[in-house]
Amino acid sequence: MAEEGIRLQKVLAQAGLGSRRACEELIAQGRVEVDGRVVREQGLRVDPLRANIRVDGERVPTAPDLIVLALNKPRGVVTTMSDDLGRPCVGDYVSDRTERLFHIGRLDSDTEGLLLLTNDGVLAQNLSHPSHGVPKTYIALVPGPVPREVGRQLREGIELEDGPAKVDSFGIVEATPNQALVEVVLHEGRNHIVRRLLDAAGHPVEELVRTQIGPIRLGQLRPGRYRAITGAELRSLYTAAGL
Repeated sequence: MAEEGIRLQKVLAQAGLGSRRACEELIAQGRVEVDGRVVREQGLRVDPLRANIRVDGERVPTAPDLIVLALNKPRGVVTTMSDDLGRPCVGDYVSDRTERLFHIGRLDSDTEGLLLLTNDGVLAQNLSHPSHGVPKTYIALVPGPVPREVGRQLREGIELEDGPAKVDSFGIVEATPNQALVEVVLHEGRNHIVRRLLDAAGHPVEELVRTQIGPIRLGQLRPGRYRAITGAELRSLYTAAGL
């Protein structure tokens, strides 16, 4: 009868931690944990679908069919995988994928930028829930000038119709006498929270782009294009999600 599971060093290598020999070294150095136990012996067999594997304390996602994508959602696209009204939707941009994908969080139609999609429902749930405190970064174009006290007001909190809200950080990226690009970082998940906060502060949003979710950056990804999240970037995302 064949032994169950796959050798740990092979699972680590398939997850992008290096060659099998390099992964054997990680195990020998006591840097690998399986289900909360440090493993030093070679040849341990694990189930990559169920085992909680960590290297240097960081979670290593090992499900062989795992997909996490970063999409630059264009403006005018609704955050749904299909749309009964025939509007452009996120699903249109990943129609070449065969996996059942969940979008993580939402962006309103008028907001563009980074949206994550995955077939891991637990990852999607954790990243979306504010209790995990995963920060999201936005760049907004607002009317200027923006006085210094606006940042202090937003950091201390503003009372909205559904309760108080505040940002984690606020900064001015560029400014002219009439307009300003500002960066807002927060982990709130309420609808239109960035727009509502800036509007309440007297600087209604003219354009809005999400540039980062946790450790994942939009970078140079063009609108309507996506890329796969893998390797160290994927491991850092799982760690940020508390997995």
